[in-house]
Amino acid sequence: MTGPAWGLRGVTVRYGRATALDDVTLLTPPGAVVALVGGDGAGKTTALRTLAGALRPASGTVAAPALPEIGFMPTTSGVWRELTVDENVSFVAAAYGVRGAELRDRRDALLAQAGLDGVGDRLAGHLSGGMRQKLAFCLAMLHRPRLLVLDEPSTGVDPVSRVDLWRMISQAAAQGAAVAMATTYLDEAERASSVLVLDAGRVLLSGAPADVVAQAPGAVFRTDRPTVRERAWRRGREYREWSPDAASDLGTRLTVDLEDAVISASLAKEAAGG
Repeated sequence: MTGPAWGLRGVTVRYGRATALDDVTLLTPPGAVVALVGGDGAGKTTALRTLAGALRPASGTVAAPALPEIGFMPTTSGVWRELTVDENVSFVAAAYGVRGAELRDRRDALLAQAGLDGVGDRLAGHLSGGMRQKLAFCLAMLHRPRLLVLDEPSTGVDPVSRVDLWRMISQAAAQGAAVAMATTYLDEAERASSVLVLDAGRVLLSGAPADVVAQAPGAVFRTDRPTVRERAWRRGREYREWSPDAASDLGTRLTVDLEDAVISASLAKEAAGG
């Protein structure tokens, strides 16, 4: 898919004296899904709000289409609970000038894709959490945005709805939208075209999922008894421990995945005093 790569280039954002983003670059080309990963306070929401035009950076540049060509789904899901499903759709459609046959066709296609056809007269507040999230996605996609910005769209929803949401996100990208998505689920990030890992407002790792894994510092070992508790964590029933020395004899050295890579990079930063 050709077209400009929307995104942030060397962006710094401050709230008063506090720096929320520090020299962050996030490129989101059309037809691709870019996943933002990081813990609470890492800067994911700030990056997305800056990309969507809600925040002005202190420095750096933001490349994005005009506001009417951006779809935004906030963490709060972005639906009006006191309105029915159809009223939510009509309200957003009016804001973007979608009407008539185009609105009917678009509404029917999106709601069917989300499994929400037949519930148009139900109050959004009476929908399950997963159904509300899928409705919010439909609202963000209603006007066929060129840039789709999603802030943790699948957090807290049931596994089936997570699968449905990912399918809808993938289809949006396949139809040409540039998708920037914050997620708390690393299995979702592994399916993205590229991943940006943030820590305290700074870029920790970035690139295609395989490249991010390859950038992981040190080595990860399976161990029965961690030697340094601060560098160990549980995965299922086993312990894993990170070491800056790949030649360490801590146990069985593992082939790391994205989760291991993110944890390793965070521990390496701490070890370096960062």
